[in-house]
Amino acid sequence: MTESVQRAVEAALAAGASDAEAFATEAGEREVRVHGGEVESLTAATQRGIGLRAWIGNRVGFAFGTDLGEAGIAALAGRAAEAARAGDEDEHAGPPTPAGEVPELGGLRDASIDTWSAAQVAEIALTVEREALAFDGRVAGVEQAVYADAAERVSIATSTGIAGGYESSSCYAYTQALAKGEDGTETGLGFDLARGPATLDPAAVGREAAERAVAMIGAGKPESRVCPVVLDPTVAASFVGLIGGGLGADSIQRGRSPFAGRLGEQVGSGALSLDDDGTVADGPASAPFDGEGVARARTPLIAAGTLSSYLYDTYTARRGGARSTGSAGREGYRGLPRVSTSNLVIAPGDLGLDGLLAEAGDGVFVTDVAGLHSGVNPVTGVFSVGASGRAIRAGELAEPVREFTIASDLVSMLGAVRAAGADSRWVPFGGSVSTPPLPIGEMTVAGA
Repeated sequence: MTESVQRAVEAALAAGASDAEAFATEAGEREVRVHGGEVESLTAATQRGIGLRAWIGNRVGFAFGTDLGEAGIAALAGRAAEAARAGDEDEHAGPPTPAGEVPELGGLRDASIDTWSAAQVAEIALTVEREALAFDGRVAGVEQAVYADAAERVSIATSTGIAGGYESSSCYAYTQALAKGEDGTETGLGFDLARGPATLDPAAVGREAAERAVAMIGAGKPESRVCPVVLDPTVAASFVGLIGGGLGADSIQRGRSPFAGRLGEQVGSGALSLDDDGTVADGPASAPFDGEGVARARTPLIAAGTLSSYLYDTYTARRGGARSTGSAGREGYRGLPRVSTSNLVIAPGDLGLDGLLAEAGDGVFVTDVAGLHSGVNPVTGVFSVGASGRAIRAGELAEPVREFTIASDLVSMLGAVRAAGADSRWVPFGGSVSTPPLPIGEMTVAGA
């Protein structure tokens, strides 16, 4: 693929482009779904292709294809150049250029992703289901237990001097356990992430799902009030993902973010720090460079409550008079780059969950939210979403609660963060997010 992207750039220049960028991927994916002790489905797919951007002055064209032979690349270059000739002038359009030193990242691909057979990874999903069912007699079943993995090779080259490649892998397992109570069936989610199947813990996934489901048996509505709220890491990650999206320069430049025009201002409490770090060793989204070949780096977004940076790709950086932060995401070779987070990381604090609950006193521990993306206004950040969890009474977890809403706005919520918990977890909700539990000083809870 390294040779293919170089040949594609040369072919685009020969076809009349003033600059060009070629981005190639080769990816393989597997997924196993089990139910009732049997494998319901096993799917495997591979794909390889190349995406080519060509610039003629300030006009850009894009084409992609799967034929990496000489004739296929020549045809691809012709289509990209022709699209550029037909494109509209855009003063901010232009190719990415090298920026910063590309980091040397090891361990992005786990060997077990290539050596574990279909039967072995199916056993992971079967173990998840078995452990969930064995946890408690009230666990009546699981909706499905799932294992999935992906391995990818990436190569990029540009006429401006960018050239590089890397390999990576990822996998996950999850299930939804079903627990029967007198008032109905409750559900609980368990999941785990890793680079390869050898380091997943399927037993822990099953137990987590069952424990969460059983803990919700007998849930009622909490009292409506304004009170402290502690967000479980899975819930906190969903909010952090929304905040990260609101810090992308495309949202900022379109005025569709509550953080627009607030650079350098206090947007959170001093206890809150948020980074986008595409180089962190165990980050699921880590890579040496972004979707345009620009070096990944750690970008402080909110430092002790102060908004310190937005996220830029090449286009939004030119439009905003800034530099790319290496934040171009890409959906494979068929997709154009766009501003995207890598790994969002909330800096952990000193208190474990018991300490956070003790500081909250009386309130609600939120373990699940519903309708978050539809329930948040992207311009103002105001939200009201359905939630479930546990009551906090005298600093300890009490009865389960559900069918209530939590309401606030993203900036006020960040300002009310009392601390960050000590125990962080990687969560795939809202992107790739590492966050501990987050205690919010006060939030409106609407229940009974």
